[in-house]
Amino acid sequence: MEASVYTVNTKSCFSLHSRGILPRSAIGVGCSLRATKRNNALRLSCGSTSMGRAGGRIQSLFRSSAKARLVRAQASEGDVENVAPVKIPVKSSGSVLPYVGIACLGAFLFGYHLGVVNGALEYLAKDLGIAENTVLQGWIVSTLLAGATVGSFTGGSLADKFGRTKTFILDAVPLAVGAFLCATAQNIETMIIGRLLAGIGIGVSSAIVPLYISEISPTEIRGTLGSVNQLFICIGILAALVAGLPLAGNPLWWRSMFGVALIPSVLLALGMAFSPESPRWLYQQGRISDAEVSIKRLYGKERVAEVMRDLDAAGQGSTEQEAGWFDLFSSRYWKIVSVGVALFLFQQLAGINAVVYYSTSVFRSAGITSDVAASALVGAANVFGSTVASSLMDKQGRKSLLLTSFAGMAASMLLLSLSFTWKALAPYSGTLAVLGTVLYVLSFSLGAGPVPALLLPEIFSSRIRAKAVALSLGMHWISNFVIGLYFLSVVTKFGISTVYLGFASVCLLAVMYISGHVVETKGLSLEEIERAISPAA
Repeated sequence: MEASVYTVNTKSCFSLHSRGILPRSAIGVGCSLRATKRNNALRLSCGSTSMGRAGGRIQSLFRSSAKARLVRAQASEGDVENVAPVKIPVKSSGSVLPYVGIACLGAFLFGYHLGVVNGALEYLAKDLGIAENTVLQGWIVSTLLAGATVGSFTGGSLADKFGRTKTFILDAVPLAVGAFLCATAQNIETMIIGRLLAGIGIGVSSAIVPLYISEISPTEIRGTLGSVNQLFICIGILAALVAGLPLAGNPLWWRSMFGVALIPSVLLALGMAFSPESPRWLYQQGRISDAEVSIKRLYGKERVAEVMRDLDAAGQGSTEQEAGWFDLFSSRYWKIVSVGVALFLFQQLAGINAVVYYSTSVFRSAGITSDVAASALVGAANVFGSTVASSLMDKQGRKSLLLTSFAGMAASMLLLSLSFTWKALAPYSGTLAVLGTVLYVLSFSLGAGPVPALLLPEIFSSRIRAKAVALSLGMHWISNFVIGLYFLSVVTKFGISTVYLGFASVCLLAVMYISGHVVETKGLSLEEIERAISPAA
């Protein structure tokens, strides 16, 4: 049996109390934590000559804390002295906010390119001479999704090979060129090529924006900053809506709508040229000194040693190269990778695109004839929900928001289905349909929208993180494309009410799956999460 004693002074006791680990009675007294290894288990005890019964309460708190469980999980056959003492938070003099803001330009462009065609399609179709050709109009819409699928798979490999910031700079090229081609297109071929390039750009963005944000964000606010990704996507969609307002008075304004996307594309490239690289990627490449410089810029020199200890602990005993694509399907990784794939499949199969697509006709049935007003209401609900989610992500946790979100979406879908079929509700059908639509979008934006892109970079180990995120987002774009292709045919055959019931069933299945397979990551560093849930080599 071996033991180690860590002394916790008065200042440290106050810090631990503020984190909910020590009771107030411990402040001003100080105590000693004794780590004892017996039968390969690590036990923590706390004693003090002047604390009396408070020591016993502290001992109980430490035994029940998630941090203590992680420490026990890290105990190995070696000396217990090697186990790191409880971390005391250090105030950071750095700031990640400017770099998160620059990265979120990619999220903004994601939303803008998705939404810009909705208002512009009618006018560009007339200008390009395809007003009567719905097939070519469909190609203009769907080519973006096809490009995004390619981009999402490509983004992971590029981020692993060149780093996160350089991938952003490369990504700005198809985003800018695509916007320029769309704005200046004189024929349908140029327009489709432009949409394809823009799609590749937003596909890469969809993979690397949440990846970069999760890797540079401090643990205590990583959830809040990660959910800003979804908020900027919603803002991008709203911006596209606002950009389309002058169309009624100027039919050629659609060119300016596409052209304005050049500005954030250029700003993204310029901003990333001066942004720090992910310290976790630099560490993986063996560029230790560069990683320390990056940490200093992001968090301040006070936290360099702390973050480097985390990276060292996560990297101990691992000399493996980054995983290949086929490694994701191995027995070692597939269980955790399948969680990411499933979350994005549930996100799309739960019917978000169908609800948005039908929102205009639903609002018309309630007497709201303005398409702009209908879109604005849906967009406002999305932005509001995403803002609320940002404030709750590090308080309520990812898993609880996912469960609440999908449960709310199921109830909203049921309300939508009944509003179309239940005769007793016929006098109120329009109002109920609008209420169901807004509640559905609000519920989606609270969890199902922002959480998957935030959670995935957290639960994937550093060796597979970029490619696993890319694979999961690839499933998102493929399912998005398939649903868009077959949705109207399914509605024609079975009716919208039955389809909404099907979506409600998917939401309930998602609740059951999340309850059994998704882990909570709130308050843990990426390295702590990796050590706790990732399989051993």
